[in-house]
Amino acid sequence: MVEENQIPIVLVIDDSELIHRLLETRLQGEHLVLHFTKSSDEGFKKAVEKNPDLILLDVEMEGMDGFGLLEKLKEDPRTRNIAVIFIAATSESKDRARGLDMGAIDFISKPFDTSELKARVRNALRTQHLMKMLEQKAQIDALTGIGNRRYFDQRLIQEISQAKRHPRPFSLVLCDLDRFKRLNDRFKHTFGDVVLERVAQILSGGRTSDIVCRWGGEEFGLILPSTNVQQGYEVAERLRIDIELAVWPGKQDLVVTASFGICDTEIFSEEVTPKAMLDMADSALYTAKQNGRNRVEVARKKKSIKIPLEKNNSPSK
Repeated sequence: MVEENQIPIVLVIDDSELIHRLLETRLQGEHLVLHFTKSSDEGFKKAVEKNPDLILLDVEMEGMDGFGLLEKLKEDPRTRNIAVIFIAATSESKDRARGLDMGAIDFISKPFDTSELKARVRNALRTQHLMKMLEQKAQIDALTGIGNRRYFDQRLIQEISQAKRHPRPFSLVLCDLDRFKRLNDRFKHTFGDVVLERVAQILSGGRTSDIVCRWGGEEFGLILPSTNVQQGYEVAERLRIDIELAVWPGKQDLVVTASFGICDTEIFSEEVTPKAMLDMADSALYTAKQNGRNRVEVARKKKSIKIPLEKNNSPSK
């Protein structure tokens, strides 16, 4: 999510220490954070680590040149949206055309004109900021204000990638409001929207690290980083209780409940994929519905079982 006061990060990838010092001097006072690397391999790692707003990329470097690195950046989902400006001693039109065709947004020739350099960097950062704002709006559910299905799908891919690089579990939870159609028929869709907004607030009021999205209709998806299935169960159970205990002004007799299905990465012996995790969590959610609703069920391989805790799910009301 874009923050208005976030200081832009610019990564310089150039094998010349002189260019590093020159850029640092000429961009001084531009309200940005500069990071420097001297090779394509190091630059790619830094791009993944820092997720900069802009990369100033030298065309001619030993080993993988700038064109090769740009291709690698655009192929990787973690770096493909980073703006790239080529910097090069050559001003040949064929190099400019090649760079722009590959996805670079601009081309700056060496030696640098200070005014032009600052203007092009400012313009790139301004455009990138606007693009991020538009992307953020496209990832928010208009009714509930939380992430939408598109954002959920992107974050699930990212978390799986993180789990592969840094072995650690994370849990996936699907939550579905019980008998929501009946509630809509009884109280009309306007009140149904109120329920969806309130439930979204409850689900988002837990741990700050958790990712909560509206998955579709009356269904929500939660991604719980660094959380095994037992911890995930406890999180889901607390949320289930909070939803059940919610008070609805003007409708004192109303009790809204939800069912939860959960799985984590540790149950997979084969490669973890978004589809596999969603299928497992959805299967557990289906079991929760079949077993009476208003409960949390945990996926285990080809079946879903309930974790026996002393404070188990209360019967559906």
